Amino acid sequence: MNPRKLGAEFIGTLWLVLGGCGSAVLAAGFVPTPGPGGPGPAINIGLVGVSLAFGLTVLTGAFAFGGISGGHFNPAVTLGLWAAKKFPVKDIVGYIAAQIAGGIAAIGILAAIVGGQTNGPSIGEKMAGVSNGYGAHSPGGYKAGAAFVAEMVLTAIFVLVILGSTHARAPKGFAPISIGLCLTLIHLISIPVTNTSVNPARSLAPAIFGKGWPLGQVWLFLIAPIVGAIVAGLIWSSLFDADDELVMA
Repeated sequence: MNPRKLGAEFIGTLWLVLGGCGSAVLAAGFVPTPGPGGPGPAINIGLVGVSLAFGLTVLTGAFAFGGISGGHFNPAVTLGLWAAKKFPVKDIVGYIAAQIAGGIAAIGILAAIVGGQTNGPSIGEKMAGVSNGYGAHSPGGYKAGAAFVAEMVLTAIFVLVILGSTHARAPKGFAPISIGLCLTLIHLISIPVTNTSVNPARSLAPAIFGKGWPLGQVWLFLIAPIVGAIVAGLIWSSLFDADDELVMA
């Protein structure tokens, strides 16, 4: 396995999780500490801001590292590309290990930052706040079945957009923009449902630090995205020019 590719996947996934989850933890609903004259105005980037943050991390990461590793940054994407016959089976374990390690490193960095806040919520509480959940832990109170459908279908669409955007006949050089905007749209749709995963590495890392209920529910956000991604890969390989070579972003 090429260490440059693994390094690119590690850093790219770190950036995705740090940028996306970091925006939610640090900038969504931020209220400055009191100073002379009282605290300043609250800064709340909200659902739209967090959605854009996730999209921008993928966009910038794909431009930076796509030429090295393909810019997966997501175990579901890796498995979807394999199902589409665009990625070798021998590299799957290395890519997924690098992605999971990058996600955990990102949440570790975020935990170190959160731990430096005086009189703030605990690290576990903050990480639970950005964990994916269903039922009582879904932002909109959606049940597990609805959460599974949302994660599976949206991940499938995401993988199809990646495959289409990186197709040999697609406009060259625009794939990261298409992929980043797609991930933004996915978050706009599904943050109220699950806090949006579509990425097992993004879900596992905060669940580990959040402990408690996040670890109990993380199974759904490992399985549903992978199922959706593999279905998308099989659809692509059977319907859309399976013999055309995938080009790098």
